Amino acid sequence: MDIARMIDHTILKTEASVAQIEKLCNEGKEYGFCSICVNPVWVGYCVKTLKGSGVRVCTVSGFPLGANKKDVKIREAEIACQEGADEVDMVMNIGALKCGDLKSVEDEIKGIRKALGEKKVLKVIIETCLLTGEEKITATGLIVDCGADFVKTSTGFNVRGATYEDVKLLKELVNGKMKVKASGGIRDYQTVLRMIEAGADRIGTSSGVKIMEEMKRLIQS
Repeated sequence: MDIARMIDHTILKTEASVAQIEKLCNEGKEYGFCSICVNPVWVGYCVKTLKGSGVRVCTVSGFPLGANKKDVKIREAEIACQEGADEVDMVMNIGALKCGDLKSVEDEIKGIRKALGEKKVLKVIIETCLLTGEEKITATGLIVDCGADFVKTSTGFNVRGATYEDVKLLKELVNGKMKVKASGGIRDYQTVLRMIEAGADRIGTSSGVKIMEEMKRLIQS
């Protein structure tokens, strides 16, 4: 199992500098991470920096609240793809889901799916810590039906991130029709292993280097 190729190495901090983004890209190349994940303003820079490396560029839409208007989220995703992004992690309209306005949720995800086309990867963040069990079931079913590639647990900007139980539940709910990304609060190698055991196909973390160095020390000991 190639752990590095399961990691989206991430900086989504408001204060991220060009030096930090350059470092992120260089770490992506050094460790062979699946992608680096950055805010949309950095997409063009990262595409140029990572050209020919095999490391994908991932960005976000409607992040971190999911409360932007549908057309804004769609356009944000379109621009990112035009600039060369390979993957988009969108935040679902969580308020609409909780109000039972499932058509709005569906229209938004389908709109972004269409904007990306079939070759780009779409992940939908549902912010599991804010949802009831029934809402997690409803959200995951909708996302499968809308043709997304992943359901993602969390933004990492709320009260808690991924849990073993939530990842396990999502893996059962997708039933092989979609993948699961665990994100939020994943800061060490043992937690990565737990998330993979629960069924995670991808890991979102800002601690990718620390995790890989921990893994290296364990293998060598």
